[in-house]
Amino acid sequence: MSGLRELFGGAITTTLPTTLIDASDFRQVPDTQEVYVSPTSGISIIVEVLESVSAQDLREAAGQHFDALAHDNDAKSQTVNETVDVNNDSNGATPNPVVLYGTQLVQKFNSQTADEVRILLALYRVPHKNVDLVMTMNVPMTSADGGAVSEDDWGSARGIFDEAARSLRIVDYGLFA
Repeated sequence: MSGLRELFGGAITTTLPTTLIDASDFRQVPDTQEVYVSPTSGISIIVEVLESVSAQDLREAAGQHFDALAHDNDAKSQTVNETVDVNNDSNGATPNPVVLYGTQLVQKFNSQTADEVRILLALYRVPHKNVDLVMTMNVPMTSADGGAVSEDDWGSARGIFDEAARSLRIVDYGLFA
C-alpha cells in the first residue's frame, strides 16, 4: 500500500509505499537528503537537493548525476540502459522529470564480489534556483549481504519508482532559497 509522503518538512510530496522506513529515524541523514529504506530488502530511495550540473540537456544532466553516483559508489562498471522524458501531469507546477534506468557493479565493504545494483534516477531541473532535484532508487539484484531482490521484485520496484517520479510535487520552492 502506498501513500503521500511529505519530504523536507512538506516542501515536496510524493507517493511511496507506507512500509518504507525513514532512515533519519535511525541514522544521520544530511539536510539536503530524504532517505527511505525497505525493511525486507536492500532497496532504498533517496531524494536529494543538488546544485545543477553543467549540462543543459536534461538527458545529459541525468547521465552526469548517474556518473557522479557511480563515482561516489566506487562502481566497478556502470551502464545506462534507458533515459526517458516523463510527463507528471502537474501543468507546470513541478518540472517534468527525465528518468534514467541503469546498472552499476558496486563492491561493498570488504566483499570479494561486486553487487549488481539497478539504479533508477529521476531528475527535476529547477533553473531559476540553480537546483537539480534528484530522486534515486537503488535495487540490489545480487548482494553479498543478502539484500538482493528477485526479477519479480525488480518489476514491482520499478513500478513504485515510476509512480513516485510521476507523483512528486514541489509544493514550496522556498526550500531552494
